[in-house]
Amino acid sequence: MTFETTVPVRYRDLDPMGHVNNAVYATYFEEVRTAFFSEEVGVDLADSRAALASLSIDFRAPIEGTGAVRAAVDVQDVGTTSLTFGYELHFEDRLVAEGETVQVAMGEDGPEPLPDRVRAAAERHVTE
Repeated sequence: MTFETTVPVRYRDLDPMGHVNNAVYATYFEEVRTAFFSEEVGVDLADSRAALASLSIDFRAPIEGTGAVRAAVDVQDVGTTSLTFGYELHFEDRLVAEGETVQVAMGEDGPEPLPDRVRAAAERHVTE
């Protein structure tokens, strides 16, 4: 099951040519991930002790001007200590980016098992 939210394109996101800067796409991934943790897990991402272990982005089309991005996230894998998320960003009904992140649950001594509530929410959103 896909989780979606809408992310506004802010003026500060734009480069001098009026395109969203490539680094901002990672922020859009973070915003949908934050909404997922808040709405589906019931935990603020900042309180989740989840660390970003990897990030990849495939750019498909530029985002030009302001408006709203439809950001979607699926859980691709639930590991012992990590979650793999897959993303799609759409702007004006076009796919503009796809990507993946791996989040690792961190304790004081390094990776630790995913909390039960995180695991349960993630398993509800695993794609087949």
